[in-house]
Amino acid sequence: MGKEGAAQPADLEGLYARKYRIRVKTSKDIEAIRRAGRLVVDTLALVAPRIRPGITTDDINTWVHEFTVKSGAVPAPLNYRGYPKSVCVSVNEVICHGIPSQRVLKDGDIVNVDVTSILDGYYADANKTYFVGTPGPNAHKIVGVARECLRRGMELVKAGSTVGDIGWAIQTHAESQGCSVVREFVGHGIGFDFHEPPQVPHFGRKGEGLALIPGMVFTMWTAVTRDGSLSAQFEQTVLVTDNGCESLTPWED
Repeated sequence: MGKEGAAQPADLEGLYARKYRIRVKTSKDIEAIRRAGRLVVDTLALVAPRIRPGITTDDINTWVHEFTVKSGAVPAPLNYRGYPKSVCVSVNEVICHGIPSQRVLKDGDIVNVDVTSILDGYYADANKTYFVGTPGPNAHKIVGVARECLRRGMELVKAGSTVGDIGWAIQTHAESQGCSVVREFVGHGIGFDFHEPPQVPHFGRKGEGLALIPGMVFTMWTAVTRDGSLSAQFEQTVLVTDNGCESLTPWED
C-alpha cells in the first residue's frame, strides 16, 4: 500500500486503527513509554562495562533480570511464547533471539544484548551489539555497518515518510557495504504490547508501505550479516513526531 493520497493524519489515524489495528499513542502513553525506555537504556548501560572475555551469556541474563525487577519492572521476554530467559543475547553468527546459556564469551566475539522492559504496563525495546575484548576487522566492519544503517533509517522517520522509505535506506547502505539485511525479522509497533502492528522491515522501496503519522511508536531495527559468519544488530524505540522522530530509548554510541 502506498501513501494514503490527500488524507490528513487524523483521517489516517482512524483508518489505521480500523484496518491495520495500529494504535496511535497519546501524550500520556508516550510519556509512559519514555519512562520504560529510560529503564531499557539504563539496563544496557549497566551491562556494557561488564562485557568481557570469560563471562557467560547467562551472566548477562542474571544482570538484566535482577536490575529490571529491582527497578519495579518486568522483563518482557521471560515466558513470552515460551521463551525461558529475561533477555536475548546473540553471539557472532546468531542473528537474533539467542537464548542465554553457559556459553562463554571469548576475545574477539561480538555480542548483541536485546532488552525489552514492561514498566507500569508499557513496553520499550532496544538493543546494541558490543565488542568482547579486541575485535577483528570483520567485527568492526559489520558492527559499523549495522549502526550506520540504523542512523540512516531513523533519519527518514517523520510524518509523511513511508515504511518503505525506512527499509530502502537501511537496505541500500547495507548492500553498498557488501552486507545483507536479514529479512526474516522486522521492526514492529510497541508500547501497549511487545509486538504490535505495523511491521517495519529493514528492506523496501521508496514511497511504498504505510505513511507515517505523528504518535506512531515502533522499533527501528537493523540486522545485517556478512558471508554468514557474523551478524550485528541495533534497535531503538522511536516516536513519529510532527517534526521528525524522537528516540524513546536514546542509548549513546
